Amino acid sequence: MGFLTRMNEKGIRARAVVAASAVAVAATVWGVAAAVESGHEPAHRNVSREKEAENPGQAGHPGRQQPERIPEGIAHDSESGGNAVNITIDDGPDPRWTPKVLDVLKQHDVKATFCMIGPQAKAHPDLVKQVVAAGHRLCDHTMDHDTAMDKKPVAYQEQQILDAKRLIEEAAGAGAKVDYYRAPGGAFTPDSRRLAAAHGMRPLGWNVDTKDFGKPGTAAIVDAVKREIGNGPTVLFHDGGGNRAQTVDALDQVLAWLKEQGRPTGFPVRTVPEAPDPS
Repeated sequence: MGFLTRMNEKGIRARAVVAASAVAVAATVWGVAAAVESGHEPAHRNVSREKEAENPGQAGHPGRQQPERIPEGIAHDSESGGNAVNITIDDGPDPRWTPKVLDVLKQHDVKATFCMIGPQAKAHPDLVKQVVAAGHRLCDHTMDHDTAMDKKPVAYQEQQILDAKRLIEEAAGAGAKVDYYRAPGGAFTPDSRRLAAAHGMRPLGWNVDTKDFGKPGTAAIVDAVKREIGNGPTVLFHDGGGNRAQTVDALDQVLAWLKEQGRPTGFPVRTVPEAPDPS
């Protein structure tokens, strides 16, 4: 075969390759354009969803770097940080006083944490639902408010905590959850804190005891907050356990004073980031 003949055959094959490549490129361009025009994103845009599938704990939470867990330590700080104050309301719900407390909170546009007694929640599910609907949070305050439960068997503590949680959540309905556990009189134990955290409830303490339970007078309750707020941000009030007229009046005055002081309100801390998986 002569040189010119071989060159001519090579030229024909080269032109065929170029033509085939052009067809492939045109098909690719057409495919991408068609996908865009039809409203479908190119496949590479699904990378984030693939990563979420690999890390199901983070799916549905864009920007969340790590999953969260409920610690066993007793919470005092505010999720809002800074100089924010946590308002907590214990021993209800009560058909006379809880609505009045809710009214005061609404007037001041403040959210609070309601620490409820299990049987009280069962007896007044309408009030539990009102608390949740208003954007407040729920806290388990046991079945019987036994301030000596730290000296009782673990099985007793478990019954007091988990039975109350169940009753509160059943009363709340609509999938509402109890976010915290507060031991009556602060009678926490390592076992009760561990149990609460394992069931999604952060142990919750307080920094300011207003002593409103003893009905010392509205002025004394307000003065206790002003005097002790330097101890920390979580303030304890009551809407159950008796006549709470002084508490309602004092809460109104305290919330007005906090606003004057430039102190926002918030919820107690609940979670902390998990340590990243070393694998």
